[in-house]
Amino acid sequence: MKLLLVEDEAALRKTVVDALCQNGYVVEVAVSFAQAYEKIKLYRYDCVLVDLTLPDGDGLDLVRALKADCSPAGVLVLTARNGLDDRIKGLDLGADDYLVKPFHLSELNARLRAIIRRRQFQGQHHIVFRDLLVWPELNEVLVRGQPLALTRKEYDLLLYLLANPGRVLTKEAIAEHLCGDQVDAADSLDFIYTHLKNLRKKLQERGADNYIRTLYGVGYKLSAE
Repeated sequence: MKLLLVEDEAALRKTVVDALCQNGYVVEVAVSFAQAYEKIKLYRYDCVLVDLTLPDGDGLDLVRALKADCSPAGVLVLTARNGLDDRIKGLDLGADDYLVKPFHLSELNARLRAIIRRRQFQGQHHIVFRDLLVWPELNEVLVRGQPLALTRKEYDLLLYLLANPGRVLTKEAIAEHLCGDQVDAADSLDFIYTHLKNLRKKLQERGADNYIRTLYGVGYKLSAE
């Protein structure tokens, strides 16, 4: 899952990034309104964590921009403002939830999981697709009742496919989802083929054949047939 954290306070930013990365998220950061605005225009995120008070603008305007672009990203507002009006305004603009600083990292993780679950999996705690059963909050995958051991990238790739069943995903979109804006510095995207090949092989070894289809020159999709 790829997140954007918009936070100008360095100490809090580092603490949150470290905690989220330990929980398996790909995290990009923006320290100003201008930087955040550029990123939400260029990249796609599963969730954007927005501080309302930025040195060069109001975080609520980022929420407005995301909604104006019909972004599928969830929005979690982080604010030191404890006023009811600010919280209501953020939710009215389309934010999914809010956290008032200071907050516990465990609560941040719980709210993020809930937002992503609502946004991508209709609020379900588990995902069923053909012979697959996935428990995202446990990082557990079962194929016909048998556990499937995946690397972190293979697991993230499978979740990305499950969140977009039947939709063709380009290798560029997959690379960006798995690596964030660091992919811009990559010499090639060959690592995507490696992750896809390994995921396919592990699925096939459990009897789950023909789940990932290749559309040559176009991309990949999770097949329901």
